[in-house]
Formats: sequence, structure tokens, C-alpha cells
Amino acid sequence: MIEPVAMANFFTVFFSAAMVIMTGALYALLFAYSRIKHAPRLMSLAYLAYLGLFTSVMTLANAANLFHNTFWTVIVGLMLLGYLLAPHAIWHLCIGTHADEHPADDAQPAKLFQQS
Repeated sequence: MIEPVAMANFFTVFFSAAMVIMTGALYALLFAYSRIKHAPRLMSLAYLAYLGLFTSVMTLANAANLFHNTFWTVIVGLMLLGYLLAPHAIWHLCIGTHADEHPADDAQPAKLFQQS
């Protein structure tokens, strides 16, 4: 059984939970924008946002007494791993899905407009 959150930790839980949402969204946004605009500088900012997410999750889990139970410790770790890898997987999925929509530059116009 998980211990309830102490009233003294209520603000910490509230603020860190809000920061999990904000930094997670910022990480995904900066990651996608970096890939779309081919701006590697933004990728370092995306990973900085992930560091903020990591810090927020650890603070939230500690204040909510989640580290006292092995199950919830594993869930926190899986969540952090998922947040890290999901944008990469989604990006590769989108690229693979839409690869046929954008033919190569050397394709001949006659082939592009042929009916199958």
C-alpha cells in the first residue's frame, strides 16, 4: 500500500506534476521542430527539456512516496524510458509512413503521374 501524500508535500506534488506535463510537452515539441526544420541546435534544447522532465518526475515520485514500493519504482522508470524513446519512434513511424508520398528528386515526371 502506498502512503498518502503528506499535506506538507501537497504543493510539491502539484507543482512537480504540472512540470511533468509542461516539460514533457516541451521535449516533444522541440524534438519534432528540430527534426522538421533540420535544426540540430534545438535538439540539445529538447534534451535539456527532458532533463527537466526527469527532475520533475523524480521530485514527484519522491514527494508522492512512490519509491517505497518496487512496483511503482519500475513504473516510474518505464515512464521515463517511454518519454525518452517515444518521440524517436513516432518520428521514424511518420517518416516511414509518408516516404511514398514524397518521391525522390531524380524521379521522372512521367512515372509520377502513371495510373496503376
